[in-house]
Amino acid sequence: MGIYEIPTNDAWTRDHGPIFLTRQHGQTIELGLTNWTFNAWGAKYPPWDLDDRVPERIAQRLDIIPFTPDMVLEGGSIEVNGRGMLLTTESCLFNPNRNPTLSRSDIERRLKAFFGVHHIGWLGKGIVGDDTDGHVDDIARFVNPTTVVCAVEDDPADANYKPLQDNLRRLRAMRDQSGQALRVVPLPMPGPIEDEAERLPASYANFYIANRTVLVPTYNHPQDRTAQAILQELFPGRHIRGIPCRDLVVGLGALHCITMQQPAYDRMYQPA
Repeated sequence: MGIYEIPTNDAWTRDHGPIFLTRQHGQTIELGLTNWTFNAWGAKYPPWDLDDRVPERIAQRLDIIPFTPDMVLEGGSIEVNGRGMLLTTESCLFNPNRNPTLSRSDIERRLKAFFGVHHIGWLGKGIVGDDTDGHVDDIARFVNPTTVVCAVEDDPADANYKPLQDNLRRLRAMRDQSGQALRVVPLPMPGPIEDEAERLPASYANFYIANRTVLVPTYNHPQDRTAQAILQELFPGRHIRGIPCRDLVVGLGALHCITMQQPAYDRMYQPA
């Protein structure tokens, strides 16, 4: 284990960092690394050249050959169950500011080929204030291979109500990679969190799963306790720890956005 200094343009490691893969080879776990193209969420925040090189630089430090798809993708735009299913959103991956020359089938082929998934579940729009065009890590997250939490706004007058209800309906109608219905657990939203009258993308779904702990963003809101209690029931083997994120979400992200996990492994996978 070591600490590496790598220059970046921004702090959102989930989106510009490498997305790791593992595979079982006999009794050995091999680690792989994908290096997707990063363009600062549709060229919104130049420059992004340093961010785009982060996976390449980490691959060099780990002495591993990365898989490099010809496609723009951020880590926060996908969610997997580890059994062959991937969730994402139409509003982000179909946005012309990402991959204007790729069709839906082109995108699906790349996701399946480079993540080793067999089935893709498409959600609709993201939450208000999300400058990523609708990352899935603010709206729906797997807590185990068959259970997904879905952010839900209960106030019909809130701008998030209709898009989140649509996503909830889609999830309840979905089947996983084996054709089985998902268990869908509603997770409340914290209501409007604002900074200088600007609606921020505050969501409890932006939690980070560690080995023994789940770090959950909190916003000094009455729903903080409710969200943590729901997640504690779903993660009985981990401690739920609330982390104040009002200041962090002013930057338009939270705990999941600012982290990227590296799985445990026995050796690096080197393509022939």
